[in-house]
Amino acid sequence: MKYMLLMQFSGRQSDEIPPIGTWSAEEFRAHIDFMTETNRKLIADGEFVEAQGLAGRETARIVRASAGGPPLITEGPFAETKEFLAGYWIVDCEDEDRALAIAAHVSTAPGPGGRPLNMPIEVRQVMSGPPTEAEREAAAGR
Repeated sequence: MKYMLLMQFSGRQSDEIPPIGTWSAEEFRAHIDFMTETNRKLIADGEFVEAQGLAGRETARIVRASAGGPPLITEGPFAETKEFLAGYWIVDCEDEDRALAIAAHVSTAPGPGGRPLNMPIEVRQVMSGPPTEAEREAAAGR
């Protein structure tokens, strides 16, 4: 099963963790080395599908189609949003327990001073297709 691991960054963390651009070269290198080693292990275990870090939230745009007119494009940062997506992995692993274990490991990526960032990682199964009849019945409690 494929799972998407979404690395969230919150406003609370922004107060506790300085922007990555202010980290020392050693702190930044330790963080990137951790992510590189995590990906290398996932590749070796046959669980890696995709992983990317995302640019800062100030570069984000929200596009919404409008009836009969041009799309509405809203530029960031989005003050009303306290959390933003910092990066993601897509892994293909045995079950949800393994996806949760990978997420727990990723959450320990080092930050300033080498301390674990303990960033929240949202784990969601990637849909592989429409639900089967058995899945629909199970969801309906039959």
